[in-house]
Amino acid sequence: MIHQLLGLRRWTDCLNALALLGISGVLWFAFAWQIVLHELPCPLCLLQRVAFAMAGLGLMLNVCFGSRPAHYGIAILSALAGMVSSARQVLLHIAPGDPGFGSPFLGLHFYTWALLAFFALGLFLAGLLLLDQMKLKEAADVPRTPGWLGKLAVYSFFAILLVTFLSTLLECGFGPCPDDPTDYLWLPGRS
Repeated sequence: MIHQLLGLRRWTDCLNALALLGISGVLWFAFAWQIVLHELPCPLCLLQRVAFAMAGLGLMLNVCFGSRPAHYGIAILSALAGMVSSARQVLLHIAPGDPGFGSPFLGLHFYTWALLAFFALGLFLAGLLLLDQMKLKEAADVPRTPGWLGKLAVYSFFAILLVTFLSTLLECGFGPCPDDPTDYLWLPGRS
């Protein structure tokens, strides 16, 4: 029975690492889009990135220290906050003829994709939490070290957090970010 539960633990560990890699991928893609198309994120876009980062933090805690309901709570609450932020932005641009903010990707703006992603992430996390709750207490006491997938997910996540922080600092400085950013505050003349 313990071996079956350890197998379930490996699956949930793998799913946590893959979800963390997915969040890192979303953040890397948004950053690449920002650099390549010279489209700076607005304050609501930055809030959505923070919500993805906080959800990633909950998943990273699961990867590094083992699954706990509190870690899932951080990730689920962050996904809900991201849903609120992205829904607010969708509603700001829902009027007919409104071009939206930024260039669309596959027909939808990033904030619409973010709303869909946060919703899917919330469902995924809830399902993963249910799976993790099926484990016995004894299975949770087995010492753990993240495997190569977990380490890759954690390193990728830390790297994108650092890059996003530096990019936001260049864009906004230490003050509030502009509503419709066109230039980096700390890199004058660049867009």
